[in-house]
Amino acid sequence: MIKYGSDRVTELQFADFRPRFERRDNQWIDIELRFGLTDESLEDAPQDLIDLTIYVICTSGGQIAQIIPQDEGCDCEYQFTAGEKAQIEAFINRPDVQAQIEKTASQM
Repeated sequence: MIKYGSDRVTELQFADFRPRFERRDNQWIDIELRFGLTDESLEDAPQDLIDLTIYVICTSGGQIAQIIPQDEGCDCEYQFTAGEKAQIEAFINRPDVQAQIEKTASQM
């Protein structure tokens, strides 16, 4: 993770993701990801955040539009590295997750 204004960069390794899907409208699906970290990444996690989650905005077709770190449900002063985003994208692009996005998009 990269904190705005800092030159320190850490690379978190995610052990698992626990998604919550929500249909915003006909175009967007919001996904909140809670996650676990590998043992090696625990010390690299930001200590100044209270409840770090990942907010992913996807189209109803499953394409990722944005990946945003949040603390207590609000934007925070951190951003994800390219490697962290790649891990998140790999999870979102899994067939079972794409199927859940499609199911969520079809709900009224």
